[in-house]
Amino acid sequence: MNKRSDLLTYIPSLDGIRALSVLAVIVYHANKLWLPGGFLGVEVFFVISGYLITLLLLAESEKNGTVSLKQFWLRRARRLLPALWLVVLGVVVFAALFQREILGTLRGDVVAAIFYGFNWFQIWVGTSYFTSFEFVPLRHLWSLAVEEQFYLIWPIVMLVVAKFGKRRLPIVSAVFFAVAVLLSIYMAVVYQPGTISTIADTPEQFMSLFGQSVSRVDYLFLGTVTRSSGLLLGAALAIWWRPWLLQTSRAGESRLYDFVGFGGLVALALMMWRFHTVIEGTDAGTVGYDILFRGGFLLTDIASVALIAAAVHPGSKIIAKGLSNPVLVWLGRRSYGFYLFHWPVFQFYRRFAGQGLTPYEFVVLVLLALALTELSYRYIETPVRQGALSRWWAEFREPAYGAQLVRRQRRIVLVALASVLPVFGIVSLATARVALDEIAQNLSDNESNTVDLLGDGQGTDTGAAITATTIAGQVVTATTTLDGQVIDVLAIGDSVMLGAANVLTARGVTVDAVKSRRRRHDLTSDRRCRNRGASVCALSIAKQINRVAF
Repeated sequence: MNKRSDLLTYIPSLDGIRALSVLAVIVYHANKLWLPGGFLGVEVFFVISGYLITLLLLAESEKNGTVSLKQFWLRRARRLLPALWLVVLGVVVFAALFQREILGTLRGDVVAAIFYGFNWFQIWVGTSYFTSFEFVPLRHLWSLAVEEQFYLIWPIVMLVVAKFGKRRLPIVSAVFFAVAVLLSIYMAVVYQPGTISTIADTPEQFMSLFGQSVSRVDYLFLGTVTRSSGLLLGAALAIWWRPWLLQTSRAGESRLYDFVGFGGLVALALMMWRFHTVIEGTDAGTVGYDILFRGGFLLTDIASVALIAAAVHPGSKIIAKGLSNPVLVWLGRRSYGFYLFHWPVFQFYRRFAGQGLTPYEFVVLVLLALALTELSYRYIETPVRQGALSRWWAEFREPAYGAQLVRRQRRIVLVALASVLPVFGIVSLATARVALDEIAQNLSDNESNTVDLLGDGQGTDTGAAITATTIAGQVVTATTTLDGQVIDVLAIGDSVMLGAANVLTARGVTVDAVKSRRRRHDLTSDRRCRNRGASVCALSIAKQINRVAF
């Protein structure tokens, strides 16, 4: 019987695919305008993970006749946990030192990240993946949560396959493929096209999940079930496309594999160039990208399968060689850490998720993220994966004398010193009060300084007193109440206008602003301005160009 290491040898071209995928995601996170569909790189990762994990379990099954759940989970823990805990701890310490105001809201994110439930946490609390004006240094961990939940379940599935389905692997593969297609159909059915706004304005865009109203788009994009199609297609490919069973092809066939792989690569590039998650700034407001949720993810999975199949086949020459480029392989082997580090680096620099970076900022921050990645890979991830913790613990339990005892005491002192900042960060996180961020607090404070002229239930009573003041050097002599009065200056808008309400009302401007106001109020706003006889009316709603009517 072949050893497992003989069955599944290292495949450098897969690291090349990883490198391209993580670069696509990072470019998307840097500036959505550069690569609108770069987020699909995560879907490619899902297909690779489904393929490789299933191959590992199949190889173990062929060698031992079964699958060791304990050993599989231990290997995954040694591979994944060190870098994850390092990044989470780094974010906590940085926030405790320099941005303590976010610690209260960060606490839930940290707990969800550590227990690999961040995707469901985001869905449940409504912190949308697509929100641009939030500070969310751990938001990217949703995809790792999906994969880890898969790692918990999949070895159990493959253990059952090893015991009862070993002679029916083609049927098992067909079942995996069918379930992936059914999940894609389910996504298309649950998805609701049209404007995405608040639950009050667009209730059709929300659904009930265990009694909680959640966004359909967030559920479909972040949910483990709905995003499992790529993992399942990768698993289906693994059954049919085991490298140790593939034979070197004839020259004509090698061209065919390269052609298939090139087609998959081009298809992925086109989708990353053209696809979106949601589209902002339309006449209707923010809308979902219908193609993505109605077959787009499945198309991405199929293109990924084609690329992987060509990359791992010994008959492929051009594709496999190109993806095995040393630079791509170097980055691919560090892609996990690079993905983990890049987002907090971006966020602590720019503060808001949707703020696009300039090319110069992008280069500098990527180099910083790569430096952190390399340090983590070389001094933490690789030693832990190779059993350094077990060796250190064994050495610590051994009796020590003389120089060996002195070295051990020095190590204990160094560990104690290195623990000061982590302990400080953890204590700060545990004891922090939850506070609104600057923008949310400003909006909350300013709501009391608005009036409701449009009848959408926000703002203060329209009979509230307005004090005369100075605007642009001119004295405004407005009457004391809004009931039947003629307003001199009226400002109508959404959260942008609401953010300036305190300043505007202090200058005598009447403000009617509501968070998430929809564009259907636009014409109503014009009529209100005319009816009130405002000499100056400023309108700023949604993504439309601001305008001033005289």
